[in-house]
Amino acid sequence: MRAILKDVLFLCVANSARSQMAEGLARQAFGDKVRVRSAGSNPTSINPHAVTVLQEIGIDISGHASKRVDDLDTHDVDTVVTLCADEVCPVFLGKVRRIAWPLQDPAKSVVGESEADILERFRKVRDMLKGRIEVLAALQGRPRSVPAHEFHSSIRVNDLARSARFYAWLLDCEPKDITHRFVTFIRADLHLNFVILVNDGMELHHDTLFHLGVAMKDKEAVVEAYHRALEYGAEIHKPPRTTWRGTPLHELWIKDPDGNLIEIYARLTDEELATKPVDEQPVFLVSGTQP
Repeated sequence: MRAILKDVLFLCVANSARSQMAEGLARQAFGDKVRVRSAGSNPTSINPHAVTVLQEIGIDISGHASKRVDDLDTHDVDTVVTLCADEVCPVFLGKVRRIAWPLQDPAKSVVGESEADILERFRKVRDMLKGRIEVLAALQGRPRSVPAHEFHSSIRVNDLARSARFYAWLLDCEPKDITHRFVTFIRADLHLNFVILVNDGMELHHDTLFHLGVAMKDKEAVVEAYHRALEYGAEIHKPPRTTWRGTPLHELWIKDPDGNLIEIYARLTDEELATKPVDEQPVFLVSGTQP
């Protein structure tokens, strides 16, 4: 389910620092696509240090004013973000998406601190808010996901036996496969295929053991995943194809933003296995994608 923000409200107590900075940052991140407001349960006045640290990154909130949440028309609000840490945040009634980001109030004074110390504290809160809001904005409007049946992940371990015992306990299941190189755990109820692999110092990639694998129902689902990856704008590492060497699969390789490889695959049916070519060369599943 993709949650689309249309009207977001940031809340704290005084609507002076955290929620005001969040409002300014969110207005820049979302533009005119999302209505952004802030308010408090006991509003005071906008903190000048909040104005200063946002001006440092090109955002002007000097015209903002502190507002009481009860004075706002909140009928269209779909998302409420509370920012209180030690304080009791305003109560917002209504059926909305609720997000809690408990951040210490940078306006709380400390005996003997300098102006530079205060500004640095405000910058830290500003940067934490900025990073979180950027994630919210990045999640907006993303296209359809792939129809996954299972997720496969792997990690490296130094002591295979000790780690096998630990993960059998943590996942509460017996291993499906045990070798001297890896141990596989499967939890169908969690759509999880989890592998622990002996750490040999080699780079972990598709020629050793993939970081993340996503199982599909069949060949058509892999092809559909390819088109959805193109719709998303994901980098295609290898287009959809049927491979015969090793484990026969219909597979698609994509990369995440950091270059980590992800294999999207479906196992072949008995009928498909019977069509294996003599030379065992891969068969590409989408015309025009063969290198």
